[in-house]
Amino acid sequence: MALLEDLKVLGVDTEEGLERMGGNSALYERMLFKFLDMMQQSSVQPDFDSNDYEEIIEKAHAIKGVSGNLSLTPIYKAYSEVVSLLRAGEPDKAKAELINVLPVQMEIIKCIEKYQ
Repeated sequence: MALLEDLKVLGVDTEEGLERMGGNSALYERMLFKFLDMMQQSSVQPDFDSNDYEEIIEKAHAIKGVSGNLSLTPIYKAYSEVVSLLRAGEPDKAKAELINVLPVQMEIIKCIEKYQ
């Protein structure tokens, strides 16, 4: 359970995440490891150079959904805002929000990787 304790320090609502998994901590941890795989394949880059906002929205929406289901609260909140801002036609604000969450996101990812 050390992983869950470490994640809690980073703002993750591990109790809610566990509740969503029926209290099964092994399942919750497996899903956290799957989140790592998803982030490697679907990460949103803060440069937005391609200006392909539909693809960015799609990736950010997927990250938002998975992070919400796992109660990775800081990531969920930030990606919710990124999606909303992009849909509102405000890519500069979305980029700023993404840049702000990246350090916390990396801490959470490194924390999970430590236990993988």
